[in-house]
Amino acid sequence: MKQTPIRFAAIGLNHGHIYGQVNLLLRAGAELTAFYAKEPDLAAEFAAKYPQAKQAGSEEELLEDETLQMIVTAGIPCERASLAVRAMQHGKDVMSDKPGCTSFEQLAELRRVQAETGRIFSICFSERFENRATVQAGELVKSGAIGRVVQTIGMGPHQIRLNTRPNWFFRKAQYGGILTDIASHQVDQFLFFTGSTQAEVVSSQVANYKFPQYPELEDFGDIMLRGNGGTGYIRVDWYTPDGLGTWGDGRLTILGTEGYIELRKYADIAGRSGGDHLFLVDQKGTRYIDCQNVHLPYGERLIDDMLNRTDTAMPQAHCFLATELALQAETRASRLGNLS
Repeated sequence: MKQTPIRFAAIGLNHGHIYGQVNLLLRAGAELTAFYAKEPDLAAEFAAKYPQAKQAGSEEELLEDETLQMIVTAGIPCERASLAVRAMQHGKDVMSDKPGCTSFEQLAELRRVQAETGRIFSICFSERFENRATVQAGELVKSGAIGRVVQTIGMGPHQIRLNTRPNWFFRKAQYGGILTDIASHQVDQFLFFTGSTQAEVVSSQVANYKFPQYPELEDFGDIMLRGNGGTGYIRVDWYTPDGLGTWGDGRLTILGTEGYIELRKYADIAGRSGGDHLFLVDQKGTRYIDCQNVHLPYGERLIDDMLNRTDTAMPQAHCFLATELALQAETRASRLGNLS
């Protein structure tokens, strides 16, 4: 007997990541039935992309719809936690864009409501879940290809494209800071690849070196982490030049006791075209692995978790710990450059 598909709706379309979130669920067999956005331009764009989805008149209409099992959101970062809490209280699982929240108070409420309701709160860390080279690296590490992982070095440079950014992008109270926001990807990968279930922020710093006209924008940040499975260094920035040809030269180095893996996720500068490049160095030699055909399992695992109330796509404790560490790094960061 064929399983009835998971039905989901999108609320909050403020970041373009919503399209990746929706698409990964559609690939996994879920059914997009409705959406809501208070911004007419964002709603029109989404409706054109997904004509099968009905436009709702309010958030409440979708939260109260008992035929929906999941809400996905890429709203303004500071508004995501409140929506997720209400969705879980209405019996729905949630997939949020990163960051899932922007304050410790929001994180505490998410933890409390998730524990009370037993619903799933998942953050779509797309730089791991939706990058084929990173998925392949996970399989190699699991197989012992580089021995015990002792450190990760994650680089998350981004292209700023100022003329495309909405006002909230420049307001720290709304976007949360560069470490809360984009560095959460690298924190997630540090925990995953080192197998750390406990960790602390050793040091962190943020700066505004290039854009003094936007005093609340942080355009550079880095973090040092120490976990019970290894250590990590993270650097993120908004300096990627237009000449690269893609939005960022994201890289990850995974150091093991018997070798290392380097990922060039979106570009191999002056080398191979496209993305998803993986380089493996072990005791036998150096190998390049093209990952363009690697399967992306996050969406399927998340739906399976929803159906069976399991915890396989991303353990709930991992989701909250990655968020907590990013918030701690942001809160404790030394402030450099044009930041006071």
